[in-house]
Amino acid sequence: MATDFDLENFLEMLAAERGAAENTLDGYRRDLEDFSGFLGGRTLAAAHSEDISAYLGDLVRRGFAETSQARRLSALKQFYKFLYAEGSREDDPTRTLSAPKKRGSLPKVLSMDEVDTLIETARAETVRPQKSAAARLRVQRMYTLIETLYATGLRVSELVALPVSAALRDARLIEVRGKGGKERLVPLSRAAQAAMKDYVGLRAAEGAHEKSPWLFPSHGGSGHLTRQHFARDLKHLAASAGLDASKVSPHVLRHAFASHLLQNGADLRVVQQLLGHADISTTQIYTHVLDERLRELVESAHPLAKK
Repeated sequence: MATDFDLENFLEMLAAERGAAENTLDGYRRDLEDFSGFLGGRTLAAAHSEDISAYLGDLVRRGFAETSQARRLSALKQFYKFLYAEGSREDDPTRTLSAPKKRGSLPKVLSMDEVDTLIETARAETVRPQKSAAARLRVQRMYTLIETLYATGLRVSELVALPVSAALRDARLIEVRGKGGKERLVPLSRAAQAAMKDYVGLRAAEGAHEKSPWLFPSHGGSGHLTRQHFARDLKHLAASAGLDASKVSPHVLRHAFASHLLQNGADLRVVQQLLGHADISTTQIYTHVLDERLRELVESAHPLAKK
């Protein structure tokens, strides 16, 4: 009988064979350990299909959204597929189970005017006198983060882990390592390039983080700014800009990047490549933008629409 050490073997496989990032591994561990707790002392490898069905029902009672339920079941499916392939089980207890159907929900998106307001508020802070060198660095960092995020549509984990070399090259494209270690090139706007160079120049002038390899260094364990820290600072900035802070997050700015590109005529395949989506179906959550553009085009250009 396999033991729960299989969880560690499973995570090692994800890291070694699929290049899973630390955040991804942490997510799998949390999900599988939650199920382990539900089993009440039995090993994960000893679970039956009925146990997993009961667990999914428990997630519903605990108020988990359909997306969260689907993610937990996906983690379980991959884990038990791994055990079956390794010969630790003679069956896959998740084979007949399916995830709850997701309600079609559109991503929250800021308007172009709202993004402009957010960026301008951040930029204005960089020219306002600050109380200390640390405060000057913080406001310049925030402006650089927002300019870069809206220019590239990076995942927040990709953004905060950019190397300082991204700002040192005089290039319109930067190389980003995304999910599964896959690399892609993304373009930088001139404003983002300038913000990066100003921020790195200010760091050098203040003698801060001279040996750090990260563009957005921190004294924490990772060595760079955390996603949570950036998200918290972004909400403070949104409130200062007079925006609804509950609508603003790094992920919402990524959505804005994609939606605004499509609104202005970008091809869906190009947006897929820029976002680093492996499958076009992931990018298709933005097709509502294309539908709206088509409606406006017909209403403005079709001869019968004017009658």
